[in-house]
Amino acid sequence: MLFQVGGQGTRPTFFEMAAAQQLPSSLRAALTYSLGVFALRRPFVHKILDYEDEFFALLMLVLETHSLRTTDASFAESLYGLRRRGVKIRLKKSNVLADSGDEIQHAGLQKRQKVLSVVFLVVLPYLRSKLQSIYNKEREATLQASLWGESDERFDSDFVGGGDNTFGSRDNLDNEASARARWIKRLRKTVGACYPWLHAGNEGLSFSYQLLYLLDATGFYSLGLHALGIHVCRATGQELMDTSSRISKIRSRERERLRGSPWLKALQGGLLSCVYAVLDYAQTGLIAAVFFFKMMEWWYQSAEERMSAPTVYPPPPPPPPPKVAKEGIPLPPDKTVCPLCLQKRTNPSVMAVSGFVFCYTCIFKYANQYKRCPVTLMPATVDQIRRLFHDV
Repeated sequence: MLFQVGGQGTRPTFFEMAAAQQLPSSLRAALTYSLGVFALRRPFVHKILDYEDEFFALLMLVLETHSLRTTDASFAESLYGLRRRGVKIRLKKSNVLADSGDEIQHAGLQKRQKVLSVVFLVVLPYLRSKLQSIYNKEREATLQASLWGESDERFDSDFVGGGDNTFGSRDNLDNEASARARWIKRLRKTVGACYPWLHAGNEGLSFSYQLLYLLDATGFYSLGLHALGIHVCRATGQELMDTSSRISKIRSRERERLRGSPWLKALQGGLLSCVYAVLDYAQTGLIAAVFFFKMMEWWYQSAEERMSAPTVYPPPPPPPPPKVAKEGIPLPPDKTVCPLCLQKRTNPSVMAVSGFVFCYTCIFKYANQYKRCPVTLMPATVDQIRRLFHDV
């Protein structure tokens, strides 16, 4: 599978580099979501989710190592037809009066550059993810401590050391556990204090390199590529053909190295063929599986939403208005007049049991004395009087 984005020359566009950089994180999010859905019906999948960082790092280690070995590009870069090239800068001088310049020459990746590329592509993101996890836990613990106070963190040592202990080995275990707990706590506090600055510095450098690359002021898209002395270039058609032939030569040499009896060679050759097939179709398979799963998830989710959509019923009619009692106080024709004092209402208040509005002082005295509504004669107390801040 190969994606090509518009542009001229061997220098990739900013959008190609950004897409290649964001692909691993998008792939991880899709795989994590997929495993989370499968874990709902297969509980054993939760064991993989418990070690999500390690699982994804191991997967990317296999993919990145294979991709760098065969195509001189990372897993994501090979999808966009990009290749990594070592940079050799030579000083170019024509004469004394002429301006001097730098001549950039590209060469194949050395073994050291491939190994360091794996470190920058797999190991550093894994460490960053673990530091982010430790920082989040420390921030949550700090927030809980600020709200509820510091909790006792020595449950294990208190449990082991509770009661009368006459064995010296148990005391040693308590001391080792407490020392380890203090060391872990100190490490978490250090990460919590330093990680925001490290993250801000890393993001600032990444933004600076990306901005300079967008402005065509540098040929390095990131600090890691600059440190390794690597340029990312577009692969030509001849390079793609050479890559295919090189892969065939590497695999033929690996098959020639097989030793043992004929049946053992056949078994090893079959295993190598299976491994090669998995690695060859890993890129296409992963991307296609993620797209297929998201499409099926959207399809079934929309179907379930249509089936489980609640039936919308019309709202019920309002209750009938309360009736005026025969022995109750009659209502005045003017709705702005209080039925008790027959004056224009001041500080209007409503009796909650009936809904009729009176002056606050009038209805308070009446309800406090008679314990009922003056119009409907329904039982009421002063606690059921509600002030109105907008009258008719």
